[in-house]
Order: sequence, then structure tokens, then C-alpha cells
Amino acid sequence: MGLLARPAYPRPFSSPLTSVVLPAPKSPEMNSTLPGATPAASASPRRSVASELGNLSSSIKRWGRELGFQAVGIADADLSAAEPRLLEWLAQGWHGEMEYMARHGTLRARPAELKPGTLRVISCRMNYLNDAPQGIDEDPETANIARYARGRDYHKVLRDRLQKLCDRIAAETGGFGYRVFTDSAPVLEVELAARAGIGWRGKHTLLLSRDAGSWFFLGEIYCDLALPIDSPEKNHCGTCERCIEICPTQAIRGPYQLDARRCISYLTIEHKSAIPEELRPLIGNRVYGCDDCQLICPWNRFAQPTGEKDFQPRNGLERATLVELFAWTEEEFEQRLQGSPIRRIGYERWLRNLAVGLGNAPTSLPVAAALRARADHPSALVREHVHWALSRHEGTRSP
Repeated sequence: MGLLARPAYPRPFSSPLTSVVLPAPKSPEMNSTLPGATPAASASPRRSVASELGNLSSSIKRWGRELGFQAVGIADADLSAAEPRLLEWLAQGWHGEMEYMARHGTLRARPAELKPGTLRVISCRMNYLNDAPQGIDEDPETANIARYARGRDYHKVLRDRLQKLCDRIAAETGGFGYRVFTDSAPVLEVELAARAGIGWRGKHTLLLSRDAGSWFFLGEIYCDLALPIDSPEKNHCGTCERCIEICPTQAIRGPYQLDARRCISYLTIEHKSAIPEELRPLIGNRVYGCDDCQLICPWNRFAQPTGEKDFQPRNGLERATLVELFAWTEEEFEQRLQGSPIRRIGYERWLRNLAVGLGNAPTSLPVAAALRARADHPSALVREHVHWALSRHEGTRSP
């Protein structure tokens, strides 16, 4: 393992924001660090370190693919160019009730503050598409659940694979400093993935890939290895703005501008209080997340279904009706959604979301009966949305 096995691992610079692998010297003067030093004596170790780092980088990508990641890239830790955009987004208040976004502030754009010693970010991509969608889901009586949430909680799956990748790296290097992230800390994961060359940011703000569309999860490893960095992918969206045009609530205010307060994914997952009444009719039957901007994207024609069993639909969530899910007791909710990302919103918000979906469903006896059964629910949040939904079926539908 040579130099990579040494605990006191040599790095060209001490600053995590400027650390790079030095190129081979172009002249004896560049190579000389002490009086009397010879080019051969000092050039060889540097070339050796760079060579070993390059080999390690190639190995990391191979190990990542063996562990089920479809792409692995490496970026530096300098996100200073992204920080002003983050601060502007926060200043506009577009983060809504996600107060943790503002609380962490610039930490997202400063990896070395989140994990001291960070020099590089290893970004990993794992496909999750569990069917072959042909277009926007239209059945108003079916509960429309985002595809990523129909299987097992991706946090657990990715964190396990990322840890295994770190174990492989540690075995090769003799140990290194790192921290694993899976949408679990203040990390600008799309920005880092784009810098790592495993995709580009689409106009809907999600990462896009020519061979995977956007149906994938991202995970990161912050590490103190000065690995060679990859080149960013070129943007291939061109003049297409279908994702902007299709958004039911017009949450995508323009290219790369997302007002989370209007986003259905935010409203049904992150938003803890009452859903704004003017937005409820626009939500339709989407009860957990929204895939519309992905379903309309031309690049998703090239997405490949996942081979991960954990990401396959569970509990019939790909075809369950609104009435069926609204009838679940709290015990059934907890039991059936054990290990599901949906469980984290809790039973109260689950009923809130379903009530909105039922309010937008075609009027029928089963829909009305389901809503009346919850009209006196102990939760004021649930009752409000149920009463709104009932009013939609009693001749007072809003435009």
C-alpha cells in the first residue's frame, strides 16, 4: 500500500478549500524546496503520491459500483460559489417551515466546518426507479405516492453501502478521516454531485444524468484524502422547460428557482401545519411527495429500473386507493410503514394529506363515508382538512 498506509498521510496543502494534488514539476526550480535539493530526489515522492491517489480513486469508483452505486465521483470541498445562492434563497423565505435550513446557515456550503479536515467529497448515486412510468398519474381515486417512498427507507440502505465503501477505503489506506451523509445533515448534495461529475443540475433543481434521468438517491462521504477531482458534467437541458410548465402549484418560479412553500413534496412531507387552502385543490391526489417534474423530463426516458429489492413497492402503495389508506388506524400506520420513509411524517399528517386527496376525488358514497368517519377526529389539524374536504362534496367546491 506504500504511502497510502502511513498514518501521517502527506498532503500538498493544509487548507481544505485549496488542497489539490500537485502536478509533476515542470522545472528544477519548481522542484527545489531546500538548498542543494535535486530534481530527482523531490520529484519522485510527489509523483508517487499522485499516482497512488489516482489508483485509489479508480479503486473507490470500482468498489462503489460493486456495492450497488451506479456512479461515483469526487469533488473538492470548495462551495464558496454556491454560498451566495444559498443565502439568497434563505433570505427570500422560500424554505418555508424548514427552519433547520436557516439554522444551519452557511454550514451547508462549508464542508470543512461540518467535518473538520475535509478535503474531498465522494459523491455516490443509486437508482431507485421501481417501475416504468409512462406519464403523469391521473387516477384521482388512487393515492399518489412518490416512487422513492414506496419501498424501504433509502436512508438505511445508502448509509449501509456508504459505510461499507468507507471500510474498503480504510482497509486500503490504513485508516482515514471521514463522515457519511445520506440526506441526514446540512449538505448541498446536488451541488456536490454536479461538481463530482455524476450529473448536472436540472431546471427543477434536481440532479440529472443522461443514463439515469433523475430517479436516484445521492449519498456523500466527506474525507481527508486529497484524491484527484473529477470534471463537472455539462448541462444538457438546453431550452427545455417542461418541468417548470408541468408543476401543479407553479413552485418552480423559473430555471433553478424553487419556492419550497408551494412545492407539493414540501407541503405533504416537511410542512407541519395546515396546508394553505388555495393550494389544496392543486395537490390533487398526491399524498406524499410529487413526481410530476420528473415524469415529464425527457431524460428520464433513459432511466433504468433498480435491482435493489429494498426499493420495490411495499404494502401495495403503488396502487392503493385514498379511501383504503384513510381507513388505516394509527396502529396499522405504524405497523405497515415500519421501515418506510413515510412513517416519519406521523399519523396526523398522513391523515391530513389523505383528507386533501379525498377532497379532490370524485364525489361518491365511499369518499363521503370515509370523510365523515373522521369528522370528529381528536386532531384539530385533521378535522380542519376533513371539513374542507367534505365541503367540496356538498355542493360548495371552490373554483
